[in-house]
Amino acid sequence: MKKMLAVTLAAAMTAGLLAGCSGGGSTGGGAAKAPETTAAQETTAAAAGGEKTDETKAEAAAPAADASKYEVTEPITIQWWHALEDQYSQTVQDVVDGFNSSQDLITVEPVYVGNYAAVNEALVAAHAAGTGLPAITVANTPYVAEYGAGGLTEDLTPYIEATGFEIDDFGKGLVDATSYEDKQVALPFLISTQVMYYNKDIADELGVTIPEKFDDMDQFLEAVSVVNNGTTERYGTIIPGWDQWYFETFYLNKDVKIINDDRISTDLDSEAATGLVNKFKEWCDKGYIYWANGEDASSIMRQNFIDKKAFSVCHTSSLYNTYVDKCDFEVGMSWLPAGDTKNQEIGGCVLLIPSKNDQATKNAAWQFLSYLCSKEVNMKWAKETGYIPTRNSVLHTDEGVKFLEEKPAFQCIFDNLDLINPRIQHPGWSQLATIWKNYMAEMMIEDVDIPSKIEDMTEEINEVLEDS
Repeated sequence: MKKMLAVTLAAAMTAGLLAGCSGGGSTGGGAAKAPETTAAQETTAAAAGGEKTDETKAEAAAPAADASKYEVTEPITIQWWHALEDQYSQTVQDVVDGFNSSQDLITVEPVYVGNYAAVNEALVAAHAAGTGLPAITVANTPYVAEYGAGGLTEDLTPYIEATGFEIDDFGKGLVDATSYEDKQVALPFLISTQVMYYNKDIADELGVTIPEKFDDMDQFLEAVSVVNNGTTERYGTIIPGWDQWYFETFYLNKDVKIINDDRISTDLDSEAATGLVNKFKEWCDKGYIYWANGEDASSIMRQNFIDKKAFSVCHTSSLYNTYVDKCDFEVGMSWLPAGDTKNQEIGGCVLLIPSKNDQATKNAAWQFLSYLCSKEVNMKWAKETGYIPTRNSVLHTDEGVKFLEEKPAFQCIFDNLDLINPRIQHPGWSQLATIWKNYMAEMMIEDVDIPSKIEDMTEEINEVLEDS
């Protein structure tokens, strides 16, 4: 049955379910790896009884010829910018050490820049200056369209074709989420989705479960929250207000477009969207939920959950290991309460190569990027973090089955994999997100006139969309 689950998981991903100072002028580095034979080439050869046709031979020969453009021939040191926090530091170092020792010419230096917003700010500034760029960097998934439109990213399509990188081993949704105008401008790296972590010990004691429907949240929050004389001793849940991704799907599942089909306006002033704002505000005023915003909001939210001052928190599945390691109670993990639909969005980060680097730096970066996205390294990330396996072929292995045995809480994700979709892509998305989360924080925390704030927010967002 477990093997059947792995096969089902792979099939769902294939169908598109998952669907945040060298490097500017260095010279050459590490011998290029032999190109992998693509699945298409293997299939064609097999169909021909093991003998390749002239067409197949030409296809096989082409990557070898083109690959010379992307070889690394001289020693080079490159930087990899990432947003992986302290809990991942050992895995980061192990992966980098593994690559550095696997060849003789490329030396990778990992650099923690900060969260995805900090990486974005530093990357955009370096791109504008044309100097100080990393050789390779992570980026949060919604930045892909913005970077593609701005010419910040190298088109990886010729690298993929020349070296035979198995891009089709990723689900279609992942490929779509890392493409811009039919160009592969990034590759999937560490992929997650939104979940609710909850205190299973208290849940068992109270006989409650995370509701499947958003409309049942009132009863649930009343049951699990502890509020005495206006003071909250235990929040029912905490909503991360520092990143709209965590509350975004509640809107999408209420059929709020966020970006309308015309691509120049938002639906965030609709009746459904306004109803969500009013409901969140009601829960905040009752002391049932805490809207986490401001400096250190993430660490404060986590500590509240660890200290049992919150029954549950909405967060990324990538932090599953962290929560389990820090809590002295059993940590449950649940799919978010649904609206008319129960879709969620891809989270985590992609990998890209800045376009303004010299070719020698790009070639070294491509070798390291290919290594980071390889089957073996992908599975290491999945086992040692809360990120989801992204390579379809990994899920057919005994190791893929063992992953679910070791982390049964991920069953809620695997049961809904076909409902995890690519992020909204629009060149103005990051500006929209900043405006949206800032207004939401003000409306949740301050005593303001909500209708007028929604009107102001919508006007600002529409201007951004029209100008993008």
